[in-house]
Amino acid sequence: MDELVKAVIMGVVEGLTEFLPVSSTGHMIVTGELLDFTGDKAKTFEVVVQFGAVLAVLVLYWKRFMKLLTFNLRAPGLNILHIVLGMFPASVLGLVLHGFIKDYLFGPKTVVVSLIVGGLLLIAAEKSKREPSSASLDDITYRQAFGIGCFQILSLWSGFSRSGSTMAGGMFLGVKKEAAAEFTFLMSVPIMLGASGVDLIQSREFLSWSDTGLFATGMLTSFVVAMIAIVTFLNLLKRISLTWFAYYRFVLAAVVFFLVL
Repeated sequence: MDELVKAVIMGVVEGLTEFLPVSSTGHMIVTGELLDFTGDKAKTFEVVVQFGAVLAVLVLYWKRFMKLLTFNLRAPGLNILHIVLGMFPASVLGLVLHGFIKDYLFGPKTVVVSLIVGGLLLIAAEKSKREPSSASLDDITYRQAFGIGCFQILSLWSGFSRSGSTMAGGMFLGVKKEAAAEFTFLMSVPIMLGASGVDLIQSREFLSWSDTGLFATGMLTSFVVAMIAIVTFLNLLKRISLTWFAYYRFVLAAVVFFLVL
């Protein structure tokens, strides 16, 4: 199969799954195996296409980001301190344990387990039945932002899903799941830029001008698909339970187990 076709397929998978509570890592592993697109260049490609997904959030929420960058902590609603508090726990642990995470929490076996555990967390969050105290993004308190950030630590375990862990955490803390999802999108931008930037620097030896078309195609595809996926997902959350995503994770865990292990 032509590499550009593989880039489009991988970009579609990344764009669809990065912000859904289903683990983009698990999907990229399965897709890479099916397309025979593995190895160091493939891993570098996966880092690059994430930038497309990040760009989608920046475009969709650019007004919100402009407001955040005013650094006005006295204005009502969400401000930059909420984002900092949400980022802090996982960012610190991610930097301290980066080597450990890459060596022990990033692989097919750990992804299978995290898919299952993450699915159980989503079911538990839906079963908690707590009445939301924060119905919108601007209702989220500093305490809730930090609490969601603590739940985000789980996403350092590859395959757990950032949106899955933070949405479940938000629901446990009294944040409506749609608001928790949007907070996750905003919080993910600086985190993904930082993490992907570090990975890209470490993988720079695998970058080549000859692969520019491959990487650009994947990133552009991821950007377009992620924009559609985010809008669709937020509308979908109003009508369905997170339990359905949990069941999907269980199926994906089985696919990864039988296909890769």
